[in-house]
Amino acid sequence: MSVDKFTFNRENKSFDFLERGTGGAGWGTSVPIDALVPTHCAFCGVQCGMYLEVSQGRIVGVEPRDHPINKERLCPKGVVAYQQVNHPDRLRTPLIRRNGRLVKATWDEALDLVVGKIQEIQRTHGNDAMAVYGGSSITTEKAYLMGKFARVGLRTRYVDYNGRLCMVSAAAANLRAYGIDRLANPFSDIAETDCILTVGTNIAETFPVMIQYLWRARDRGAKLIVVDPRQTTTARTADIHLAVRPGSDPALLNSILHVIVKDGLIDQEFIDTRTRDFDKVRQAVEQYPPERAAQICDVPVEKIVETARMWARAPRAMILHARGLEHHITGTDGCLAVANILLATGKIGKPGCGGGTITGQGNGQGGREHGQKCDQLPGQRSINDPEARKYVAEVWGIPVEEMPPAGVSIVEMIPLMEQGAIRGMISLCNNSMVSLPNLNWIEPALKKLELYVVVDFFLSEVAAATATVVLPGSTWAEDEGVVANIEARCVKINKAVDPPPGARHDREIICEIARRLGRGQYFQFPTPRDVFDELRLASKGGNADWYGISYEKIESLGGVFWPCPTPESPGTPRLYEKRFYHSDGRAVFYPIEYRPPAEVPDPEYPYWLTTGRVVYHYLSGNQTRRLGFLSEESPEPWVEIHTERAAALGLQTGQRVRVRTRRGEVILPALVVRTIRPDTLFIPYHWGPPVAANLLTNPALDPISKIPEFKACAATIEAV
Repeated sequence: MSVDKFTFNRENKSFDFLERGTGGAGWGTSVPIDALVPTHCAFCGVQCGMYLEVSQGRIVGVEPRDHPINKERLCPKGVVAYQQVNHPDRLRTPLIRRNGRLVKATWDEALDLVVGKIQEIQRTHGNDAMAVYGGSSITTEKAYLMGKFARVGLRTRYVDYNGRLCMVSAAAANLRAYGIDRLANPFSDIAETDCILTVGTNIAETFPVMIQYLWRARDRGAKLIVVDPRQTTTARTADIHLAVRPGSDPALLNSILHVIVKDGLIDQEFIDTRTRDFDKVRQAVEQYPPERAAQICDVPVEKIVETARMWARAPRAMILHARGLEHHITGTDGCLAVANILLATGKIGKPGCGGGTITGQGNGQGGREHGQKCDQLPGQRSINDPEARKYVAEVWGIPVEEMPPAGVSIVEMIPLMEQGAIRGMISLCNNSMVSLPNLNWIEPALKKLELYVVVDFFLSEVAAATATVVLPGSTWAEDEGVVANIEARCVKINKAVDPPPGARHDREIICEIARRLGRGQYFQFPTPRDVFDELRLASKGGNADWYGISYEKIESLGGVFWPCPTPESPGTPRLYEKRFYHSDGRAVFYPIEYRPPAEVPDPEYPYWLTTGRVVYHYLSGNQTRRLGFLSEESPEPWVEIHTERAAALGLQTGQRVRVRTRRGEVILPALVVRTIRPDTLFIPYHWGPPVAANLLTNPALDPISKIPEFKACAATIEAV
């Protein structure tokens, strides 16, 4: 359930959209507005359109835009996003760690240290002793730049991004099933469907503006089915709520398809003409009758059958999923099980039919397409493809022999840091001391690095605890570029103001490091447009083909859906209308077998622990926890526990409790609710140590996507 400032403390609270803290001087309306700068929100993957109000070179407010995405709506985070730009916590000078403390330094001191240490590490231990770790809340230009900087500037194989902790299970499944990684539909299709099945996503709370499309479908009479261990804000409105055991979703999805096949609700013509390998899946789902799935998932047989029939009999139907399905060692399997249902029923590639993953980060789609993933080159090309390597090497102006091979995921880099194989890392737009699993394992590994450079505009937990050098970068409002939202609609971020004195554009920082390393000839990018033009060329002919997209085209059309291969192309709002993206044009079925989570409850740790987001915060909270209104509404994490178990333990809401797993413990206030499975605990993950949910989570990885199992591990709870 959602909590606000009154859940644990009902006193001394205000209702204002405060810039920081409580109190404040109230609202004023006399500031003259010099410019309204059209742009998009800094936060989630919806990418709501907004105007930033600028007065005398300072952002002073925000107004929603009547943009096709959000239609004049903003969520609580979007309303106050601008307040981070002028925040007193902004980093305005480089920091260097001396004698265990971060102290101020000049830019030349900091960059000399960074470049000298990179050269020393690579001279002694080889190019692959350096790593790069990017993010997905940056523009696609920066994401592209990070991948190129790793492979051309540092000439290392080790590069990855924090989308590894978010959408990669869906990405892996999409590529296997469809040959391309993207949501199949625009938001407008959601409003036109007749039945929506959501798996592991609480759209109403975590994507509050996107929910309007679901409500429009409901107003037309569409049915809603929600799969989630918690009765979330979205689930409370559903026609059917399946409160499954954490990690059991693949068994449920197999059983739904079992019923669909048994009842003759498949689309045999679609299967025959547009897919491959259905018989393998037919045989696999025969082993998942509702009775078996009911035992695995702990949901009633009747609800499984009703779900399958309600969804399959709908003329138009969609399936939407997010981290609740994907953050498991079977995350890729779960997403493939969704694809199997869509393909077997032919409910894909048509208006109101399709679905896929709801990306969490602001550029979660664009950030994973153009080369900062460990196995990927721009255009969603595989780095293992000889032709892709040759083409991108030509664009970059390097011999193909210099193109490094694939690296490993960020979680797999941690043991390499422990072993001394990786001795330095440069990171942009991530906060590993909140977002990675098993933080008691992560911190010592990062501290072993001889050089750890963090580029950020706030001092994050990871920078404060482990960085060697911190370089003050730019916020989204101080730069321009393109992001691709949940729909794969490319939209334009516009610069409203300059970075504050002492801070620099992220692009300039990376290019300057490359120049000082003697690789500046490959990084001649005076403006973001220069990066974008090279990105367009590098993506040409790939799955994620942006060659036909321009800044002007985006602004004139309200966004452009990729692929967009030529300047004349209108883009592709809906995929798969005529063909899929495998070489033969067909989609591929993958048989899935259920596997339990890596760790299950036992007498010592009798509960499931799962984690997730809340409406007032975003990702690691490094931004939102500094914004007064959001921080006041949700000042600390909590642990949800069912009333039945709370009564047995003598626990009440607000009481401090200890939650333990095999990796660590946290002390939090209890929130006693009826809206969670009795065997399950829930903790939001937006805070760092000592209250970080990821002190507890399991670093076990999906063998395909390498995503950690954030959403299921064994835990216990006790009064403090």
